[in-house]
Amino acid sequence: MVYLSPSQLQKFQEDGFLVLEGFLSADECVTMQERISEIVAKMDVPLHCRTEFSTQEEEQLKAQGSTDYFLSSGDKIRFFFEKGVFDKEGNFLVPPEKSINKIGHGLGQESWPPDARGGAEYVHLQVTPHQDASFLYTEPLGRVLGMWIALEDATLENGCLWFIPGSHTSGVSRRMVRAPAGSAPGTSFLGSEPARENSLFVPTPVRRGALVLIHGEVVHKSEQNLSDHSRQAYTFHLMEASGTVWSPENWLQPTAELPFPPLYT
Repeated sequence: MVYLSPSQLQKFQEDGFLVLEGFLSADECVTMQERISEIVAKMDVPLHCRTEFSTQEEEQLKAQGSTDYFLSSGDKIRFFFEKGVFDKEGNFLVPPEKSINKIGHGLGQESWPPDARGGAEYVHLQVTPHQDASFLYTEPLGRVLGMWIALEDATLENGCLWFIPGSHTSGVSRRMVRAPAGSAPGTSFLGSEPARENSLFVPTPVRRGALVLIHGEVVHKSEQNLSDHSRQAYTFHLMEASGTVWSPENWLQPTAELPFPPLYT
């Protein structure tokens, strides 16, 4: 088993994120991309389920927060799209394989080796500033760790991650919670996302195969990819199970078909 060095652990504790280059080989990245291509080639999303993904509050409540397609995606493979890829009738304006923002959230259920199972996302493009703990809340707070793996080089041009170093020490500013069954929209927010100066964000370009560890409360984002190069990544989250409660108010809940698998016992 590989462990973080004392200096790496200290940097993660100070910044709230840590880059580990070379976590996957180029061949392993290609294998994952080929599997995703197979999944996308078979994609069949009804017109009324074609939603544009966003972490922006009003857009989220209007789109995925108000649809069962999003709320029931914890143990299923579901597709969420970039802005501007559909016409008014919901037809694709671009090739479908270039339209996807992310694929989630039960991506590991049938598509990956057993050690990769669980709630997961295949992330493609832009994500607005947010904290993962706003959407995956634990009691006590701060028991969620993001694992973001670059399947292609992530650069300033094609939408690498940006972080506010040290922002994980300020607490969670808002929470997205699941509304009572039968309510509309299906989610709501407690608190609000504060305005943050762009100058606080630090870009974090990485090479293919890098793993970025992300503290659940660190503020991060990725910019829109306007380049000719795609920027594909695979991400999932880990929760410290000992002495921790997964909030029953979280939009994402384990199911009998796909309970949260233990990484080790």
